[in-house]
Amino acid sequence: MADKTLPDGRPIPHLTGDERPMLESWLDFHRGTLALKCAELDDAQVRTASAEPSALTLLGLVQHLAEVERNWFQRVVGGLDLPPVFGEETGYALDPARGLDEALNVWRREIARGRELCAGRSLDDTGRLVDGPMAGLEVSLRWVLIHMIEEYARHNGHADILRERIDGVTGY
Repeated sequence: MADKTLPDGRPIPHLTGDERPMLESWLDFHRGTLALKCAELDDAQVRTASAEPSALTLLGLVQHLAEVERNWFQRVVGGLDLPPVFGEETGYALDPARGLDEALNVWRREIARGRELCAGRSLDDTGRLVDGPMAGLEVSLRWVLIHMIEEYARHNGHADILRERIDGVTGY
């Protein structure tokens, strides 16, 4: 099942089987959904904000999720001390010189690096939260994968609304 895709190109997540491949396949499905929400849009379109007073954009979501990938897999699971990808912690700030292609490339690089760090680790292996009110607490790789699925699912809901606002495309 791992190599089957939907007609839109997204990987079909595992519906049965072992826990780790299922978690990873659902995370990949949600990553694919974000990429699909950005498909065939230009740099001006991905800078379209959702609705006042929000400044949320698809470009900002891609940047934010690159930061999220770095934070959870490299900083928390891998224990690496790294600065933010785009110079500020949330990733939402837009740089006039940065377009969608660059942001997507950075996002994909962060995903690849996270996969490298997780390969060979058990779902029960732990890392430490690095900031916020729970800084220093241990979390398992299992918890991080579940959290990442939740994070992408929530932000893909935002991406649905943004894409509909941009060009009326809905439904995936």
